[in-house]
Order: sequence, then C-alpha cells, then structure tokens
Amino acid sequence: EQSDGSRAFVFGGTLTSESGEIVSESGGRTEVNLVGVECHPGGDAVISASKEALDVPESDMEAICRAISSGALRGARGNSGVILSQLFRGFTKSIREKNRITVPDLAEAAKKAVESAYRAVMKPKEGTILTVARAIADRAEELKKQTEIGPFLDEVLIAASEMLKRTPEMLPVLKQAGVVDSGGQGLVVFLQGIRDAYYGKEVVMAPPVLVKSEGEEASVDVSELETSDIHFRYCTEFIIKSETPFEERVEGELRDYLETIGDSIVCVADDTVVKIHVHTNDPGLAIQKALTYGELSRLKIDNMKEEHEERLFKNSEKLAAEQKKAREAAFRPDTAKEIGFVTVCSGEGFGELFRQLGVDGVISGGQTMNPSTEDFLSAIHGVNAKNVFIFPNNANVILAAEQAAKMEKQQNVIVIPTKEVTEGITCMIHYLPESSIEENLAEMNGAREQIRTAEITYSVRDTVIDGVELKKDDFMALSGKTIVSSGTDLMETAVRASEAIADEETTVLMIYYGKDVSEEDAALLAEKVREALPDVEVEPVSGGQPVYYYLISAE
Repeated sequence: EQSDGSRAFVFGGTLTSESGEIVSESGGRTEVNLVGVECHPGGDAVISASKEALDVPESDMEAICRAISSGALRGARGNSGVILSQLFRGFTKSIREKNRITVPDLAEAAKKAVESAYRAVMKPKEGTILTVARAIADRAEELKKQTEIGPFLDEVLIAASEMLKRTPEMLPVLKQAGVVDSGGQGLVVFLQGIRDAYYGKEVVMAPPVLVKSEGEEASVDVSELETSDIHFRYCTEFIIKSETPFEERVEGELRDYLETIGDSIVCVADDTVVKIHVHTNDPGLAIQKALTYGELSRLKIDNMKEEHEERLFKNSEKLAAEQKKAREAAFRPDTAKEIGFVTVCSGEGFGELFRQLGVDGVISGGQTMNPSTEDFLSAIHGVNAKNVFIFPNNANVILAAEQAAKMEKQQNVIVIPTKEVTEGITCMIHYLPESSIEENLAEMNGAREQIRTAEITYSVRDTVIDGVELKKDDFMALSGKTIVSSGTDLMETAVRASEAIADEETTVLMIYYGKDVSEEDAALLAEKVREALPDVEVEPVSGGQPVYYYLISAE
C-alpha cells in the first residue's frame, strides 16, 4: 500500500515477512504494508499488464501476450510508462506464437521490443529508458548463442546497469542533479525482478535507493536547477477509445497535429485503443482533437514546472501528515447536516461563485486537469453531510465521480452528470432546501438538460472541422462538438455564438469570462449581446477559467 492509498503488486520470487508488515494472507496472495515506498516510473504499466494477464483464464501464450500488451498500454502513465508499454508490445508480439522460449527467442524479442519503443517516440532522446532498453537488446544479440537462460539474464542485467550509470553523461539535467534516469532505473529494477524470479530468489521489498551518477553527490543545490528549459508546461496523456481499428494513416495524422502544439510526443495504437502523451501549453487543444476520433479515458495533466519545484522543495513527511489529517477529518454522523455539495471547476471566479451558491467542497479541475477518484473521496469526506451531491462538470470526470460514489460507504453520494460548469451552476440555482432528495434530483436534472453552452477558444493551425474552414489563430465557438461560429474577431465570434445558442424561450444569458479577458471587454461583449438579443437578460461574470475566453450559457 502506497502512502497515497494506492496498491503496489509484486510479481515473481518469494515475499518474506522481513519485507514489511504483513496485513493479510489469503488464497495464495499476501498483502504487505509498504507505506513510504514509491513506484519506479513505468510501474503503472507493469501493474496493469500483470492484472490483465492474471485474468486470462487459460495458460494460452497468445492470449497472455495480448493481455500484457493491452494492459500495459491502458495503464501506462508518463513518457517512461508509455515507452515501457511499447517494449512489452514488441516483446510479446515476437513470442506470442511460441510455447517454449529459448535464449535466441529472448534476444529476438528484445530487439523487436526496442524497435517498437523507438517507433513510438517522435524524437527519441538518449540517456533515457530507451537507451537502457537498447543496451539490453544489443547485449542480448551478442549472447543469443548462449544455451542457459540464467547466465544470459545475468549478463544482460550487467549491461543494463552499466548503461544506466552512463545516462547522466547523455542528459545534462541528470548530471546536474547527480542522479541516473529514473525510467531507465525502473527498467533495470524490472529486469532484476525477472532474473531473481528465474532463480527463485526472495524479493526484498526495501525502499528504492536513489542511484547516484559517477563522481556526483546525491544532494542537490536547488539554486542551480533551472526550469527554463521546459518550453511546454503541461504533461498531457490520455487514451482514445475508437469504434474502429486505428489505421497507421490516421495515427500519422494525429501525430502531425500534436507536433504543432507541443513536443515529447508519444502516439501509439493497439487496435481500437490509442495512447497519447504530449507536452503542451494548451492541453485543451489536444483533448479537442482527440475527441474527433473517439471517447477519452484516463486523462491526466500535470504542470511540469510546478512538479519540478515540488520535488525539490516539498517536505514529504509534512505532506504525508497533511494527507493523513485530511483523511481523519471524515464523516461525523452525530453532527452531520442532511445535504452537502461538491463541485469541480477551474478558475477562481467559478470557485467563488459556487461557494456563494452554497457548495461545500470545490475540486480544482476541468477541461485541462481531471480530478481522480481519490480527489472526489477526499472532498466527500471533507463535507460533513449525510447526503452529498457531486457536480463533475465535465464528461471526462463523470466516471471518476461515479466510482467514488460507489466506494464511499458511510455517506450517500449522488452524482449529477453535469458536462459543463454552467450546468453545475444551474443545478445549484434550482436546488430547493425544502424539497426531498428525489424531488431535487429531478429538478436539477431537468434544469441542466435545458441549458445550452458555447465555449470560445481559438484554432492553433489551418484546418477544416465539420465543414468549417479555420485559419490559424481564428476564434471559434463550440457548443457540444459543433462549431456554431468562427472568425478573426473575438467579440463578433462571441456575439454570433450567443445568438446561436439562444432561442425564443431564452430569458437569461450568462457570459463567464476567462483569465485572459478583462472586465471591460466582458462588459462590452455583454452590451453587444443585449443589442442583438433585446428580450434576453445578459449578465457578465468573472469565471477566471483557462483555455476558454468565454463560456456563454443560455437558459
């Protein structure tokens, strides 16, 4: 069990009681408390691959290989995780038709694994997990005439470890910090586990040791570490679920688009599942493009500059204590009120507006950063209410909210499937304290279904969407997945969008302006919309949201 409550799994070898505090033993599986132990990069891909492989009902090599390949891709997080999933993909593809694996088979599979991983990365960078993987494949090729698997694994592991020590010479930032590449170290740890499992060695689950580079101290002078080389702030990754198999041509088109908005791109497809990783300053653009190919899942966006600073300055013990305190501030039935509310939004203006409307817990998130199930559980526990309504306010967040509702056992959690922050606001406005939960549920769902929203943003390149031709930097208004207006003038585009979503029954039109829009410009837009829609009450409100200049709702 990790310090954040997630579980880590150990595969291969024998787990001893010295490894940690044994929590439970049943059915051949032992749970051990390893709080404080961190997973190496790529660990999520390994865990997901292992889970899917364990679910294969029979010892069918092809089925197991497919499960490993698919599971690794679905569970991969970050560059190292996605690259590791491609190593698995190439490796398993090479051995899936074999019932008995020899040293030459392993050497060939290692070669295919590296080829698959390098193809997946737009601009492969040496000094990373890729370099360590290539060292493994090269040494495996030299040893392919070896007859014994044990000595073969010993030599391959030595080659991988030696290359890992050399990674700081290839990446200056590693040398500056006095450490080796973490993704490469994760691969070495994984390979060591394979070797130990082959020999039947015990697995000693000790906290991972930070490996220092040759001649460097592990302590880091934080004043010397720069973040200016991070040109694209947000590490964005998600999975696209397509209704049809993803063709190489389509995969190439998506890669080309991602190159226009960022770097560090990984775009890999496995039948109808596509894994995307990109560093960009505007995650919303990657998300909007991906939605044209299918449904999205496992969306994760990290601010790399903030993460870098946090890793250098944050006191891990203090953080753990704060997390523990937050968990202990749980539901207290003796003093609990009847109804509480939790919402998701991005922007200080929206957060303050929800609080004024009576929302108890505001989770920071939305179009560019989706909260996890754990985030929802923490927010639910922070609301001392017997019944808690949740407004996800984004289609990609609804499932996480629903999962949290299923996991919570003490409080009754009701998820209103709001897809826009404007729907969440409407639901709070229509909530009636004197009505029952069932009556309010019907009232809020009915209200949110009536609201229409337009989102105003801009195009990052020349393109054609739904028959609408857009030039780079053109403004466009989206209502759902449809472009309702576009043009070179932001004000005109927003006015036409307002007209498009309003109808004869519209009485109120709210203009929520984002962090890049001034109060004066928002007031001017409101005046222009009043002229275009004289029978509609128009009100500008600061939302402070990123990505979109305006969110306009019509009721």
